Amino acid sequence: MEVSFSAKMQAERVIRQYADMIFRIALQNLKNKADAEDILQDVSLALLTKNAPLYDESHIKSWLIRVTLNKCKNFHKSAHRTKTEPLSDYVELCAKEDQRLLEDVMGLPKNYRNTLYLFYYEGYSIDEIAKLLNKKPSTVGSWLHRARKKLKTIILDGGNGCE
Repeated sequence: MEVSFSAKMQAERVIRQYADMIFRIALQNLKNKADAEDILQDVSLALLTKNAPLYDESHIKSWLIRVTLNKCKNFHKSAHRTKTEPLSDYVELCAKEDQRLLEDVMGLPKNYRNTLYLFYYEGYSIDEIAKLLNKKPSTVGSWLHRARKKLKTIILDGGNGCE
């Protein structure tokens, strides 16, 4: 499939604008930097080859989030994932306070992590997150409440950090 020059330029602009967001979503879902970079590349290719809403600013961000989450789900199901062991299991990352908080957040269930990320980092409302994840707003609200409560308990009990 041949992609026009203007479509390539538009896709490049969109990727430059949203690459950090795509990478962070992939990283918090896959817990591995190299795999998150692969997902960023896959999403970038999808942007070029699929019918992405390149000229519709109101939908491009939510399209990118949905594609990123779906690619992360597919990655978890892949044979590659089940036959490899991440290097991060053997590397201690407990050097900084930020690492502890990140580990605490990474210890939460995937639905809680995604909800926290979309709410606090991307600024989506509960209703908007519900649409992105194809869930009821009450479900997303419950996830957010439980995630906050669980994270607070983890932090107050000393976290998951290496002591």
